[in-house]
Amino acid sequence: MGPEIKVPVTEQSALRSKGYFFVGGHYCGDPGSSFMSGQMFVEVFVPKDIRHPYPLIMFHGAGQTNLNWLTTPDGRMGWADFFIREGYVVYLAEQPARGRSAYHPEVDGPRKYHTVEDIEGRFAGNSGKWPTAKLHSQWPEDAKHMGQPLFDQFASAQVEFLSDTAYTQKQVAAAAGELLEKTGPAILITHSQAGPFGWKIADDHPDMVKAVVALEPAGPAFTNSKDDPAPKNFGLCELNMSFYPQVNGPEDFVLAPCKAERPEETDGWIMDEAHIHKLTGLSKVPAAILTGEASYHSMYDHITSKLLTQMGVKNDFFRLGDEGIHGNGHFLMLEKNSLQIAEFVKRWIIIKTE
Repeated sequence: MGPEIKVPVTEQSALRSKGYFFVGGHYCGDPGSSFMSGQMFVEVFVPKDIRHPYPLIMFHGAGQTNLNWLTTPDGRMGWADFFIREGYVVYLAEQPARGRSAYHPEVDGPRKYHTVEDIEGRFAGNSGKWPTAKLHSQWPEDAKHMGQPLFDQFASAQVEFLSDTAYTQKQVAAAAGELLEKTGPAILITHSQAGPFGWKIADDHPDMVKAVVALEPAGPAFTNSKDDPAPKNFGLCELNMSFYPQVNGPEDFVLAPCKAERPEETDGWIMDEAHIHKLTGLSKVPAAILTGEASYHSMYDHITSKLLTQMGVKNDFFRLGDEGIHGNGHFLMLEKNSLQIAEFVKRWIIIKTE
C-alpha cells in the first residue's frame, strides 16, 4: 500500500499517452551569447479512445498558464481531462514569454501582473461595479478572499504577462502555423486575452481551423471607450487581418454606434454599414462566443458578435444565462459548473464539425 496522497489529483484512466514540444521561435543575440526566443510550449494529451476527427487546441488568457485547463482552484477535473475523457486529442499552448515558454526581457519587453485585489474583485467576488456582478454564484465559496487556502492556490497560479498586446499576438500567430502543421486540422478554444489569437489564427489558416470557441474574448471591439469613435485596433485584433476591401491601419475603418440591447450592456462601436470590410479567411470558419451571466464581459461581448457578423463571420453568441447556465463570472473553465459549460461546448463543436 502506497503513501496517502494529500493533494488534489485527477484519475487518468482515459489517457493513453502525453507529451510536450515547442513550436516557433528563433535564435537571436550576439555571437557567443545567443538564445532562443519566441518559442511556444505545447502539451499534448492523447486518449485511449479517439472518437472525434479534430483535436482541440486551447489557449489561456492573461496572467494564466496551461494550468487553467488542467484543474480548478479546488482540485476538480479541468477541461483538458474532460475532453480527453470525451475522446478528443487535446493540445495546450502556453504563450511565448509565459510559463514554460522562455521570457527574455531584452527582446520581449516589460511585463505586468494582476494584483490580488483585482483577482478578488473581478474574478472571484460578486461586488464588482458592472450591473450583473451580484449574480456571480459559481466561484467556489472557500476561494474568494486572501487567506483562504483555495484562493491562495489561485493567486499562486497567477504569473506575469507581457505589457505589449500587439507583440504577444504577433508571437502567437508566428508559432501557430507550425503548431497546425503538427496537429493537422484543429478546433481552437480561447479564453479572454487569447480571443484575438483564435480570430487571427483562423483568419491566417482557414483551411486548418475547423471552428473557434471564444470564451469571453478580449474586447470590446475597436476601442475601450464608448465615447471615443477613433478605432484603436483592427476591431478583433491588434494585428491586421485579411480584410476586403484591404485595410492598412485602424484609421481606415469608419465606425458607427452599436447600441446596447439589454440594461446590463453598454454601447460600443462597429463598422458603418456603408463602409464594411469583410474577412476573407475567418469568414470560412464557424465561431462561438460564450459569455458568463455575471461577468464584466456581459457588458460588451454582444459588440464583438455583431462585428463578426458584419465581417462575414457566422457566429453563435451564447449568453449563458439564456441557456440555463447561471451565475458565471469570467473564468468559465474554473467555476463550480465548469463541466456543464464544457458539455455545452462539446455539443456545439460536434454540431459544427462532425
